[in-house]
Amino acid sequence: METMSQHRKRHKYHMWTGGMPLGRVPGSPALVLGLVLVGAALVAGQLSFPQAASAEQKQARDRCFCQLEGQVDDCECNVDTVDFFNNVKIFPRLQSLLVKDFFRFYKVNLKRPCPFWEDDGRCSQTTCRVKCCNEDELPIGLKAGAPVESKEDPAFKYTEEAQTEKDDEADCDGDSLGDLNTTISASRQKRLDRWTAHDDAQDNFCDVDDESSADMQFVDLLLNPERFTGYRGDSSTRVWSAIYNENCFKPKSASSTQNKYAPMVDTTNLGGLCLEERVFYRAISGLHTSITVHLCADYLLSEGCRGLDRLAPGTAKWGPNPAEFHRRFDPETTYGQGPSRLKNLYFLYLLELRALAKAAPYLSRLEYFTGNEEEDQEVRMAIRDILAVISSFPSHFNESELFRGGKQARKLKIEFRDHFRNISRIMDCVGCEKCKLWGTLQTRGLGTALKILFSGNFDDPAVFQEGSTRRPKFQLSRNEIVALFNAFGRLSTSVRNLEQFRTGET
Repeated sequence: METMSQHRKRHKYHMWTGGMPLGRVPGSPALVLGLVLVGAALVAGQLSFPQAASAEQKQARDRCFCQLEGQVDDCECNVDTVDFFNNVKIFPRLQSLLVKDFFRFYKVNLKRPCPFWEDDGRCSQTTCRVKCCNEDELPIGLKAGAPVESKEDPAFKYTEEAQTEKDDEADCDGDSLGDLNTTISASRQKRLDRWTAHDDAQDNFCDVDDESSADMQFVDLLLNPERFTGYRGDSSTRVWSAIYNENCFKPKSASSTQNKYAPMVDTTNLGGLCLEERVFYRAISGLHTSITVHLCADYLLSEGCRGLDRLAPGTAKWGPNPAEFHRRFDPETTYGQGPSRLKNLYFLYLLELRALAKAAPYLSRLEYFTGNEEEDQEVRMAIRDILAVISSFPSHFNESELFRGGKQARKLKIEFRDHFRNISRIMDCVGCEKCKLWGTLQTRGLGTALKILFSGNFDDPAVFQEGSTRRPKFQLSRNEIVALFNAFGRLSTSVRNLEQFRTGET
């Protein structure tokens, strides 16, 4: 029999983890007819949410934002500073950048099976479905067989370093230039490719598919926006439960060692975690918060009419839902956790902001090739502009404070990476296609940010400076770059949405 304490814990977790919401439309003809009438009334504007907030709603709003002031935890930056910087300088720039072809088309495998439990929570609603792109809908530069950007700077082969490398090879082999065989056998090239792939995998924080796989398909993100689809229930709860309970580091107590049965980490026991473990929790909590804010800001208001688009297209209606936002973040309905979760959103924002600033010398030199030269040039200019603004921010997240201390720190770094890789696999267990798309993209974006911050490949910015003759040790893939910017775009939108929920201007 379930104890009261167990019931409270289950209810508390359900209130937080219902972020990817599932429902079913009963099959009764009378009920379906009633739903059609309700949907028509919504479209006609006969049913709506009250515009003026009641005193109770204002109190709930104040409670949600009671901690959104002062310094962001584990960072040297204030909430107000982030709000102004994002809403005035970053958000407008990202909105114009992410609609460009390079960033709107993302390649993803939505057929990957859940590796942890039986797939028993598939959402059958039309709102959950993702429309993939046909070949003729893609920019010419993204089509199969199209020319791609060279992975090596074309000018490199004319540099002194490149010529010196060739001379050194000749000297070591004891051959003259006339006798030197510069060809590489197919079998050796395959081995070299495997070594390169192995080295890249060591730096990856996500478990990802080969982008040439037949199961990878392009999706137009603008035609498949992130919003509340109606997916909820045990399936979504299980996903977030696995993320927190099986992957976040457990708080240590004086009476027991760290183990998987320790309580789930929250603001009451963060003191039992070291800095790196706190960073991991705050990043995951910030990601979860951001996704939840998106769903509240673009909520299926005609929720009782889920699936009606098949009967009467256009009857579904999305928009901001302040009541749902308050339910998710009011301390009275979240056992005091809601406001701190909102603050973790700002932590993740600063972490990804720092990754973009650190990679700015590299990112500003890319071609962003789609085959449309005019738009590609606009994108290159916009990228340099926004990266300059990001680099000017005075209080970035400081990654140099993490993973210091020799062997133990290296072991913790590997655990940190492996935990996050596991979370990227859990995203394959999301039963709603659209939620899976955006969950995968935002996880990949965060994983790319962590790769930039902690792989060591970006620690020497001089490698990427204009005119440098030194080659970078690796390249970010197009998919990683698209995920990085879109994931940050989602965080930027969340911060902007918070301002709207806070002022009631929804």
